Amino acid sequence: MKATEPTTPAGGATEDRRRRKARRTRNALAAAALELILERGLAATTVEAIAERADVTRRTFSRYFAGKEDAALDFVRGDGDRINELLRARPAAEPPLLAYRRAVTDWLADRENPAWHVRPQVRGLLALVDTEPALFAAYERIRVDAQEESVRILAGRLGTEDARDPRPAVVVDAAAGVLSAALRIWARAAGAPDSGAGDLAALVEQAYDALTEEATSAAAHLETDE
Repeated sequence: MKATEPTTPAGGATEDRRRRKARRTRNALAAAALELILERGLAATTVEAIAERADVTRRTFSRYFAGKEDAALDFVRGDGDRINELLRARPAAEPPLLAYRRAVTDWLADRENPAWHVRPQVRGLLALVDTEPALFAAYERIRVDAQEESVRILAGRLGTEDARDPRPAVVVDAAAGVLSAALRIWARAAGAPDSGAGDLAALVEQAYDALTEEATSAAAHLETDE
């Protein structure tokens, strides 16, 4: 008797199509918001214009995003989710700071799910975050959400549920702060190709090395003082 191939239930196939369609719509809105804000500026960009460029209704926009800033920065949320996914996959024996650093390294090196920074427009938008308070506020909300999830992941790795245990939050704030600093340097160097800050992956590694060196130096001084 010939074996038959397993089939996907009709309901499952329909759900997969819906998810793919939802993802395409979300990506189209995010791309439209990014493009329009860079073309016209934040103040001159309306939600209606974003929806029109993405070929959806204003109501559809509201199902995905609270405002134009959230839409334009959706790549930040996506990258935060991806880093946390990679952090969960790191070997349990790795120290938390090293695990976070290697999760970031894996994120930057991933070619199947490339980080959004490879898109030319994103660099310009990140530079704009520093000058637009509304964009900065949205950026910070997204960043804090991702970091809170990172803290939960590291707390699990450390086997601690004590809210007074500072280790998970300290590691995440330090490691994510290094990444934020590298991203800021990279974004600001957009108009200065000879600055040496063009390769984000190399810049991130340099930034993490700087943190490790400073921490080692501080520890050595503390031991000397004692």
